Amino acid sequence: MTLFAAPVFDATVIVDGNELFKGRGAAEGWAKKLAVEVGNDVTVRKIGGGWVLCGVVDGAECVWGIYGQRLKRIPPADPDGSAAS
Repeated sequence: MTLFAAPVFDATVIVDGNELFKGRGAAEGWAKKLAVEVGNDVTVRKIGGGWVLCGVVDGAECVWGIYGQRLKRIPPADPDGSAAS
């Protein structure tokens, strides 16, 4: 089973319509797992009241949140901390 099929059973919050990790610790745990999966460094960043995973895949910057208990790419955040439309 790949990481993207693994269920995310951590507390979440909704920020700008995106489901994000509620706690930094949970986000950091998933960042480590995702880094192994994509073969690149993955960090965490706070957006509003939640945490996202950030990394580079195939030269493109990616941001991941949660959708239906699975990791999902979401639009990158604007510098002011809100998600881009």
